[in-house]
Amino acid sequence: MAIILGLESSCDETAAAIVRSDRTILSHALAGQEDHHRAFGGVVPEIAARAHAELMTPLVETALADAGLTLNDVDAIAATAGPGLIGGVMVGLVTAKALAMASGKPLIAVNHLEGHALSPRLIDADLEFPYLLLLVSGGHCQLLRVNGVGDYKRLATTIDDAVGEAFDKTAKILGLGFPGGPAVERAAAIGNANNVPLPRPLKGADEPHFSFAGLKSAVLRAHETGQYRVEDIAASFQLAVIDCLHDRISYTLDRIDAPAALVVAGGVAANVPIREMLEKLAAQRSMRFVAPPLWLCTDNGVMIAWAGAERFGLGLTDGLDFVARPRWPLDPHAAPARGAGVKA
Repeated sequence: MAIILGLESSCDETAAAIVRSDRTILSHALAGQEDHHRAFGGVVPEIAARAHAELMTPLVETALADAGLTLNDVDAIAATAGPGLIGGVMVGLVTAKALAMASGKPLIAVNHLEGHALSPRLIDADLEFPYLLLLVSGGHCQLLRVNGVGDYKRLATTIDDAVGEAFDKTAKILGLGFPGGPAVERAAAIGNANNVPLPRPLKGADEPHFSFAGLKSAVLRAHETGQYRVEDIAASFQLAVIDCLHDRISYTLDRIDAPAALVVAGGVAANVPIREMLEKLAAQRSMRFVAPPLWLCTDNGVMIAWAGAERFGLGLTDGLDFVARPRWPLDPHAAPARGAGVKA
């Protein structure tokens, strides 16, 4: 059984974890940066990169100590190599390269999105390829057919904002604080979701893609009127997101030979009402529903270590000359979506 050390630093979580290929999590060390960025209402890339540089080495030491291992006991070192904030990605990847060089162990450059995409297989040994994946995070909103490790077919993507970005911008508009996703969910829990008229972008459209920019703008206009409680706007926004996701996923399911399982991953997968909607949708379609536990949805080192273990098991390793990538699509052959530009 292989033992993989995984490093994550693509945004504002610094993490190191050790996972064994039999799905045993040996350790998980994580440090958030909320206090660094709260005053700015969002992640500042330069501040994030400096924090990663300060935190990564101590977290690696903690992960090894908690697992009762030394670097010599590890079989390979995996690190997020993109996509993400390039300064942070470089910190993690350079650290992994240094550890690999010092120990003589292989390097595995992991696509951060693949870390999310494969994480449900860590907690569900019965989840087999292929499966339908809704990948929802601060930077991405995609529907993909996961055929295997490194084999992804993009079926839909956002043509403008990612759903996580819309949550963060809504939190900022409403003054709910940072991080935005959990703040909106908490406010929505005590709001009236039917009290604020908000649009459902692309609902009913004859195309598979998502759109959230118009919804975000509508939140701003509703807030500026002063007519609505913040909690009601938050609840109405969250319900609009749920309606859009349900409609767009249903559109795709009506037009494909659906796999046996519907899977959700990414930071927004921690949103409980969204998970509940997806679980019901899967049941209606006679599909299994699989979601990682909430702590595994947000960025972490465990998912990177597990993706590394999946790749290592197939003999997939990388040279020390691997270059960090700010953008790295899971399906590089997907046709550009209307209006999506580089976000496709």
